[in-house]
Amino acid sequence: MIDREDSDGNSDGGYNKLISQEDVTGDEQALHSIQERQQVSLSLTSPESSLSRYKWLTGCLAVLAAVLLTVDIGLGVYYNKLTGGQRAVLDVNAEVSKLQAAYNLAVQRREEARKDLARVIREQQVIKWELDHQKRRNEDYEKQSDKLLTEIAALKSHIPMIEEGCRHCLPGWTYMNSLCYYFPFSEVILRRPWLEARQFCLKQGGDLAKIDSREKHMAITELINNYQNPSRKIAESGFWIGLRDVDEEGTWKWTDGSRMTESYWNDGEPNNHGNEDCAAVYPRSNPFKSWNDAPCPYALKWICQMLPRVSTAARL
Repeated sequence: MIDREDSDGNSDGGYNKLISQEDVTGDEQALHSIQERQQVSLSLTSPESSLSRYKWLTGCLAVLAAVLLTVDIGLGVYYNKLTGGQRAVLDVNAEVSKLQAAYNLAVQRREEARKDLARVIREQQVIKWELDHQKRRNEDYEKQSDKLLTEIAALKSHIPMIEEGCRHCLPGWTYMNSLCYYFPFSEVILRRPWLEARQFCLKQGGDLAKIDSREKHMAITELINNYQNPSRKIAESGFWIGLRDVDEEGTWKWTDGSRMTESYWNDGEPNNHGNEDCAAVYPRSNPFKSWNDAPCPYALKWICQMLPRVSTAARL
């Protein structure tokens, strides 16, 4: 075996021969151990192992580079998404700002519209009040116009009687049915109780009217209806006549003492409600229901009558 190793020319054979000898010392063994480790170390750093290690390192670096590239790509994608999200947030904020501005503008316009509506409503209310006011004025004007037309018609119908009255009666008296009548139609003349009204007639040379015929009654009621004031209550529109029942309740007599034979009482009259002992004639559409009994102290207009002057002169 030694001869084979020598023939190969390998130094290891001599080294093995030396270490196989029994007389090797301890120092030589230690040196042998150190040399063996160095040889092992040299064998590890041989070119083949270095090449393998370089390839391994290259592979690791390539993998690392791939990982880094993947991470970089991922970071790029994430950054793009992040920046895209930021842009989206900015866009959303811009849209929110626009919407807020539009909302504020809408609120402002709504407030202005509300104020305009309130102003228009106030103006409409004022116009409505003015229309109501004008309507009332027009109604008043129509009433006054109707009253004037009625008075004009009454005056026109009264003209012939006034012309006759100028020849037969005192100034201001009306000539009807061969008698002179006085009607205090003017609002300046105050109303009077029955006794005061009779005193006025007596001072003028006459007395309260005696309505003892249909002709007299129709003429008198037509005249007072023409002069009726529609705004006055019916209870205040009566005219005293010379008829009462003070002597005996229910027995109506004229001022000359004669009993009533022809009457034109309203339905339910006379009812002597509250000691009503004097008679008055009222302007009503139905002349046959125009009389009422009333308290004698009550203040009303009145009707006087007297004989015409021609008749008086003839009688004298």
